[in-house]
Amino acid sequence: MNFYRMRAEEVVQVTNTNVSSGLTDEEVKKRRATFGANELKESVKTSKLVLFLNQFNDFMVFVLLGATIISIFLKEVVDAVAIMAIVLINGILGYFQEAKAERSLEALKELAAPQVNVLRDGQFVKLPSKDLVVGDIIKFSSGDRIGADIRIIEASSLYIEESALTGESVPVQKRFESIQTDDIGIGDQDNMGFMGTLVTRGNGKGVVVSTGMKTAMGQIANLLQNTETIVTPLQRRLEQLGKILIILALFLTALVVFIGVYQGNELYHMFLAGVSLAVAAIPEGLPAIVTVALSLGVQRMIKKKAIVRKLQAVETLGCASVICSDKTGTMTENKMTVTNIWSGGSSYEVSGNGYAIDGEFTNKERTINPTLNKQLFQTLVFGSICSDAQLIRKKKEIVLDGDPTEGAIVVAGYKAGIDREYVNSNFTRIHELPFDSTRKMMSVVVKNRSGEQFVITKGAPDVLLSKCNAILWHEREEQLNTFRQNSVESTIETYANNALRTIAIAFKPLNPNSIIDERDLESNLTFIGLQGMIDPPRAEVAQAVQECKEAGIRTVMITGDHKLTASSIARKLGILRDNGRVVEGKELDALSIEQIQEFVEDAAVFARVSPEHKLKIVKALQANGHIVAMTGDGVNDAPAIKAADIGISMGITGTDVAKEASALVLLDDNFATIKSAIKEGRNIYSNIRKFIRYLLASNVGEILVMLFAMLLALPLPLVPVQILWVNLVTDGLPAMALGVDSAEDDVMKRSPRSLSEGIFARGLGWKIISRGFLIGFVTLLAFIISYNQHPNQLEYAQTVAFSTLVLAQLIHVFDCRSERSIFHRNVFGNLYLIGAVIVSMLLMLVVIYYPPLQPIFKTIPIVPRDWFLIGGLSSIPTFMLAGALFTKKK
Repeated sequence: MNFYRMRAEEVVQVTNTNVSSGLTDEEVKKRRATFGANELKESVKTSKLVLFLNQFNDFMVFVLLGATIISIFLKEVVDAVAIMAIVLINGILGYFQEAKAERSLEALKELAAPQVNVLRDGQFVKLPSKDLVVGDIIKFSSGDRIGADIRIIEASSLYIEESALTGESVPVQKRFESIQTDDIGIGDQDNMGFMGTLVTRGNGKGVVVSTGMKTAMGQIANLLQNTETIVTPLQRRLEQLGKILIILALFLTALVVFIGVYQGNELYHMFLAGVSLAVAAIPEGLPAIVTVALSLGVQRMIKKKAIVRKLQAVETLGCASVICSDKTGTMTENKMTVTNIWSGGSSYEVSGNGYAIDGEFTNKERTINPTLNKQLFQTLVFGSICSDAQLIRKKKEIVLDGDPTEGAIVVAGYKAGIDREYVNSNFTRIHELPFDSTRKMMSVVVKNRSGEQFVITKGAPDVLLSKCNAILWHEREEQLNTFRQNSVESTIETYANNALRTIAIAFKPLNPNSIIDERDLESNLTFIGLQGMIDPPRAEVAQAVQECKEAGIRTVMITGDHKLTASSIARKLGILRDNGRVVEGKELDALSIEQIQEFVEDAAVFARVSPEHKLKIVKALQANGHIVAMTGDGVNDAPAIKAADIGISMGITGTDVAKEASALVLLDDNFATIKSAIKEGRNIYSNIRKFIRYLLASNVGEILVMLFAMLLALPLPLVPVQILWVNLVTDGLPAMALGVDSAEDDVMKRSPRSLSEGIFARGLGWKIISRGFLIGFVTLLAFIISYNQHPNQLEYAQTVAFSTLVLAQLIHVFDCRSERSIFHRNVFGNLYLIGAVIVSMLLMLVVIYYPPLQPIFKTIPIVPRDWFLIGGLSSIPTFMLAGALFTKKK
C-alpha cells in the first residue's frame, strides 16, 4: 500500500487509530498477537548443545574418531583415551570462542536498541521500539531514531538521515503533504520515515504503517534468506588435507599387512603394525592446534577493535583480493565538515575533520588568522548565528545536536573562536524564518550589542544569489554586477565539481524601529560568502588503501551516494585512478552477473546502487575468481555482506541485520582496521603452514622409519603409544608456539593467495617430504646402531629411536619458522617456541627416566654416552639441508 500517496487523514482512517489518544493497551495486544513484535527476523539461534556438537563436524575429527574405534577394538586403551582427549579439547576451544563472540554481539545489539515516544491511552510514554504496532502514534525530535516505518502527519523543520538504509549521508527534509507520483524510490518518499533512520533536526509526529519484516528494512533483510554462506578457503584446504591423510593411512595399513603376511608374519600382528602406521600418518593434534591458532588470532583482533564471529574469518581475510567497501561512515567520518570558504573574491581552505574544533585557515597555502580578516570572520560569525545546531561535549568526545550541515558551519566558527557563548553574548535573536524546501533558505533577525538590527540569510547559493543586489567585495559593499556574479557562480561550480555541498550567506541592515515584514526580509540582500562542505574521508584510510594495494588487494567503493560525491572521495583516498571507471546502479539494472563480470575488473566506484546491485557486484567478482571482503553498516549492505567470502559490519553504526550477516564486526567502524585484520589473517595462514609443515614432516619421518623397518624385516622401532605421545604432546606444544609466531617482514608485500592454491603450494610439499625422509632415516639409523649394540634389549633400542625422533623434530621446528632456512630468522625471535621446546624435552626425559611411566611407554633409561649419538644424528635433517641451501644462496 502506497501510504505516501494518501493524505494524513486517510492514513489515520486506514490504520484505525486516533491522533489524540492513540491506541489502547487492549488494542495493542490484539495487533501484536496478529502481526507479531516489531523486530527483524534473525537466523534461528543455535542452541548451546548444537553449537558444541558443531565443533566436531569436521572431516579430520571424523578420522580421529575412526582411529579411536580401531584402538578400542584392538584393546589399545591408552591410544583411544589420548585421541578422545585431544578431540574433546578441540571442541571445547571452538565452542567457547564462538560463544564469546556471540555474547559480544548481543551486547552491541543491546546498545543499539532504540527507544520511542508513543501515544498510548492519551499519554506519551517511552517504550522499546519492538513494542510498536501498526496504528501507533509516535513523536520524535532531533537525536531520535525512527522505530518503525511511519507516515509523517506533522513536521516542523524536520530532517532525517537515512544512510543506514540508502547509503546517503545528507539528511532528507521531510513534510506531511501527500505525494501523487507513482512508483517512487525510498529516497524520494519525503513524507515517510523508515525504521532505523535518524532524526537530525526538527520534530514531528507519525503513524506507524509497517512493522518488523514488513518495513523497508525488513524487505531488504528478506534477501538474506536466499543468500548462501561461503565455505572459507581454510576449511576447503583442511578438508582436502584430511582426505589425503586418510587415504594415505588406509594405503599404508593395507601395504604393511600385505608385506607382513607375504613375509610369513601373523595377520593380527601385521594389522596392529598397520594401525601403528595409520596413527603415525594422522597428525592427531592438528585440529586442536588450528583452533588454538585461530583463537589466539581472534584475541589479538579484539585488541585491535574487531570482534570475530567465526573462527575461520580471520584467515579468510588474509587471502582477500578485493575489498568492497561502503563509503559513508566506513571510509568517511559521516560528519559534514567545511573545507572551503569563499568571501569577497578570496578563497580559503579550512583544515580539520569531523566535529574537532581545531583547524587552520589558509589562503594560497599561507596560514591566516581569521580574526584579523574582517570579511572572513564576518562570514563565519553570520553562518554561526543563522544555525540552530549545537556542539555538546560528552566525556572526551564532542557530539552534534542538530542538522549535520549546520553542524559543519558551527564547527567552522569554533575554529575561529566563534563559539556559542560568543554568539549569545554579542547577538540576540529576535525573529526567525525556518528553512523550507520551497524557499530553500533560512533567515534570522538579530540585534547586536550596539543595538543595530539586521537579517542574516543562508541557503542554496543559486536561490540566495537571486535575492541579492549587492556584495561585500574585499571588505567594501559593491554592486552585484555581472563580473562579480560570474565570480560567485564560478566558485559554486568549482565546489560542485569537487563534490562539495555549498551554502551561501547574505545579510542586510534593518531599521530597529520598523515592524518586521516577513515578505520583505529575504530581498535586496548583500551577498557575503560561500561555505563548501563534505563528509571527509577518515585520515588513516588513504594509507590503509595504499598498503592494501601494495599487498595486491584492490579496494572498490560501493555506495548509494551520488556519483560525483563518491568519485571525489575515491580520488582523495587513492581508490579511483585516472583510468578508473565509475559505474552507476542504473547501468547494472538490465545486466546479468555474466555481463557484469566483463567490466567489473575495471570499475573502482559503484554509485547510486541498490541492495540487489551490491549482491550482483559481489557475485560477479567471485565468479572472476576473487576472494571478496564486503564491508557495510546498513540493512542495504546485509545481503552482500552475507554473500561475500568475508562479511564485515560496523559495530557503532551497523544495524542488527548487518551484524548478523557478518563474520567480522569492527568496533571502531574504521576501514583501517580491516588492513590490520588482513595482516593478521595472512600471518595466521602462514603460521598454519608452519605447523602443518612441522607436524607432517614429523609424521612422514614416523611413517618411513616404521615402513623401512618392516621392509628390512626389522622389529618395529617405535610402539603405537610412543607415536601417539610424539604426535599429541611432544609435537603439540612447539606447533602451538608456531601458531603465535610473529609475521615475517614482507607479509604485506606479497600478492594474495590464489583461490586454487593448495595447502602444499610454494615448495611446502618438498620440504615436508625431504625433512621427513631425513628424520625417518636418522631415527632408523639410531635404532639399528643401538639394536646391534644391544640385540637382547629391543625396548632400549626403541627408546633410543624414540629420543632421536623427538630431538630431530624439536631441532627441525626452528627451521619451520621461515620459508627459507633456519638461518634466515633470529632463533630467539619466538620465546614461546623456546619454552615449548624446553618443556617438550623435559617431558621426553620424564617418559624415559620416571619409573611409573616406563611400562606404559615401553621405555628404558638411556646411558649418557648414547645421548651423543642421539644428538649428532638428530641435527642432520635440519642443518644438512639448511646449510646446503644457505651455501647455495651465498
